[in-house]
Formats: sequence, C-alpha cells, structure tokens
Amino acid sequence: MLAFQQELDDLRDQTRRAVGEEDAEYIRNILRAVRWTEAAGRALLLFGGWFPPTWILGAALLGISKILDNMELGHNVMHGQFDWMNDPRFNGPSFEWDNACPKEEWRRSHNYQHHYYTNVIGRDRDFGYGILRLSGDMRWYPRNIFQPVHTFMLATLFEWYVAVHDLALNEVKAGKRSWASVAKAWVRVKAKMWRQFRRDFIAWPLAAGVLALAFSGSVDTAVQWTLAVLAGNAVGGLIRNVWAFAIIFCGHFTEHIYTFAKNSTEGETKGQWYLRQILGSSNIRGGRLLHLMSGNLSHQIEHHLFPDIPANRYGEMAPQVREICAKYNVPYNTGSFFKQFGSVLVRLARYTLPGGSKQAVHLGQDPLRGRA
Repeated sequence: MLAFQQELDDLRDQTRRAVGEEDAEYIRNILRAVRWTEAAGRALLLFGGWFPPTWILGAALLGISKILDNMELGHNVMHGQFDWMNDPRFNGPSFEWDNACPKEEWRRSHNYQHHYYTNVIGRDRDFGYGILRLSGDMRWYPRNIFQPVHTFMLATLFEWYVAVHDLALNEVKAGKRSWASVAKAWVRVKAKMWRQFRRDFIAWPLAAGVLALAFSGSVDTAVQWTLAVLAGNAVGGLIRNVWAFAIIFCGHFTEHIYTFAKNSTEGETKGQWYLRQILGSSNIRGGRLLHLMSGNLSHQIEHHLFPDIPANRYGEMAPQVREICAKYNVPYNTGSFFKQFGSVLVRLARYTLPGGSKQAVHLGQDPLRGRA
C-alpha cells in the first residue's frame, strides 16, 4: 500500500512542479470564453426575439456559457486549483459562479463532505442526493417507486435542488447540525437563489420588453420579446442542468463503482484514501471537446485523487494513473459517455425496486497485499 501511495504522491508532486503560466493562461481563456458566449447568447436573445435561428443559437450559447462557468471555471477554481496565481478572479474562497448554490455551501458540502467521504454510505450526501436509492446498502422506501420521476426532476432542476440539498436538513434530524446553523445558511441560499432568479427571469426579460417597446411602440411586441428572452434563459439553464447532472452521475453511479461501509474511513491511511477514490469514481472516454465541456470531470478518477491540481492537467496524468492501477491490479473504470450513462440508468432503474445485495466494503488494513 505504501508503494502504491508513493507512486501517486510522486505523480502529484511531478505535475505540481510543472504547473505555471500555461495553466494560468488556460484558465484566463476559459473566463474569456464564459464571458463572450454569455454576451453573444444574451445579445441574440435580446435583439432576435422569437426569430428561430437567433433564438436557438442564443439559448444554446447561453447554455454553453453556464456549463463552462460551472464546470470548467467555477468548480475547479473553488477547489483552489488556481489560488497560486494570486489573482482575485480565480481565488477559490471568494469566487462567485453562475449557479443558485452559494459558494460557501458548495465548498462545505462538495469539497469536504463529498470528496472526503466519497461513496461512503451514510456519509457522502451526494450519493443519491437524499432522494435516489442507488445501492442495496440503502434502505428501500415506497417513495422509491417514483424514482424515475425524481430523477427527471433532479436533472431538469439540478442547480436549484443542489442549492437546497446543501442545507443538509437531514443532519439536523441526526443531531449533527443545529437549526441555527441551517437558518444562517438559508439566508445565503435564499439570497443566491433570488439573485439567480431575478437576473435570468426578471431583469433580462424586462430589459428585452423595454427595448422592444421603445423601438416598436407596440405592447404586443414588447410582450413577445419579453417571453422570448424568458424562454431562452430557461432553456439555457436547462441545458446546463441536464448536462451537469449527466456528467456528475457518470462520475460516481456507474455499474462498476464501489460503495463503502460507514466506518470505512476510521484509521484510513492516505494510500487507502487514494484507493477508495479510484474505486468510487468513473471516467468517460472522449475527445478534447468532451473534456472541456465536462469541466474535465470526464477524468473523475484523477480529479478525486488530485482535486487541487489544475483540471487541464488531468488528461496527461490519466495514462500514468492507469498504469499505476494496472501495476497494483486496481480496477480503473472508464468507458464512452453512452456506456457510462447507460449503466447509470440501469442502476437507477434497478434500485427503484426493493432488494439488491449489500455491497458496501471496508478496505481493511492493507487491501493491496498480494495484488502487485
């Protein structure tokens, strides 16, 4: 186990030494892409109305902007991957993204709880998001019959659900969090959700209506322009929500991922933590566009091993991680998007019904003994 750990440590250190201006310019280009696609998308919606070519392109560009902002920019910056730049635009604790979930709640629930307790049943709150049954280790409730409906709602309203989910209301019931703490967090969540709603569904549609009224003098035209922008913004958000849902679910809920017992982190060594991250994660094979639009979460294994390494480096690290896994006979779960997402859908369908074998494991003191 120590040799396995050391090889991954060496890879991390080697990559960290190579990080520099190339990575800084990469993330600056991502920020530019976010701004330009948003500006172009909003302009097309604002001035194009319901004209199909401009409306479709405008909504698509806005969706692309939101995807890049959330997945390649915000998610990675908030992991502290670019804090070394000392550029306030890319400072993890202060970065604000185009998402209904406040940065404070995201960093607590995602960076700490999810990344530390990856796929630990009862500890990783992202495993099922509190409403989906994804393992035989999870108790079945009659409401799970409606899991396909819950899945559809979660996918379409992903940013809004995650914002509320991060309040961790279940921790109050378990005595792990006070109502005072939840109330304090709710102030932030409510303010951020309102800011998102106000911008996309009030401010921009009203601006379109005012412009249309000023140029046409027609109330009917103003109403049509308002509705066009409202619908375009909704579609842009929907594109981002469904895509983020698909990529994130491919990362941890595919057929061959492992789940872990609640006490599996007790006395866990760093090498065992590395092993748990690999066994609990799945990659997606694809080209540069897929990696970009997934925020490099197509390299979910590498992200969970090295969450503070700039994500644009994961592609060059992946072959080396895979070699290390092969050397120690550790499964390396990867496949095409359609293969991985298909297996997610199978898992969702299977655990809609009662039953399923209990598969949560405890890695033990030296799970790699005899593997090399």
